[in-house]
Amino acid sequence: MTDATVAQRIKDDISSNDVVLYMKGTPVFPMCGFSAAVVQVLSQMGVKFKGINVLEDPSIRQGIKDFSNWPTIPQLYVKGEFVGGCDIVREMSESGELQALLGERGVETKPS
Repeated sequence: MTDATVAQRIKDDISSNDVVLYMKGTPVFPMCGFSAAVVQVLSQMGVKFKGINVLEDPSIRQGIKDFSNWPTIPQLYVKGEFVGGCDIVREMSESGELQALLGERGVETKPS
């Protein structure tokens, strides 16, 4: 697969889903603690999201890092915009910023 094809796949995923998490493993079975932590934050907020397992496709695993210019997995996207990795998502969740961002973007969450 070419870099352009990988980038297009990523663009398609993040534009056709409100919330996308590039992660190791799946939302039901995360394969690393950082991915599990982000899944937990999103699940506690009641956010519906698409999980993309980078372990299944090495070109996506590297491609998402190149696409976002961010060196680590997991990576969270909301309405096509890169939000951050595990630490950023956790901090935003604790401060209320993530709930606000999701609300501003029209993403449904559970009432807090």
